[in-house]
Amino acid sequence: MKLHELRPPEGAKKRRKRVGRGIAAGQGKTAGRGTKGQNARSGGGVPPYFEGGQLPVVRKLPFARGVGFRNPNRIRFTPVNLERLKGFQAGDEVSPETLAAAGIIKKASELVVILGDGDLDRPLHFKAHRFSASARRKIEAAGGTIEELPYRRGGARTR
Repeated sequence: MKLHELRPPEGAKKRRKRVGRGIAAGQGKTAGRGTKGQNARSGGGVPPYFEGGQLPVVRKLPFARGVGFRNPNRIRFTPVNLERLKGFQAGDEVSPETLAAAGIIKKASELVVILGDGDLDRPLHFKAHRFSASARRKIEAAGGTIEELPYRRGGARTR
């Protein structure tokens, strides 16, 4: 086979139907659009989301059930589980600054909550904004200390 012998497979190339070119062509007069109506007009038709005048689902979504109330004053805490603190040595301080330096959280300005998933086998000094009850038990059982940092609305810490 040579380059000049290459041909597309049978039926792969189909000619475009030229509508509205007279009765003899088979698609003359109304050109396959039917007689009158919205879709027979130039520029006619409806957008894809149109539902016959009913409120479209894309406009209903903000009012959909189950979405619930979103509290604009919510305080967002960055969770840190005890199992992520394996890199710290006995007696080290675990604070937002040291967590950010270790790459466990993104920024030292984040509000941190220590959660109790995982085990703690060495005493560490914790400084965080909140502690879960199970984390508190495990830290104290390992001989560590807890210091709660103050925080206020808006995510900024108070000094």
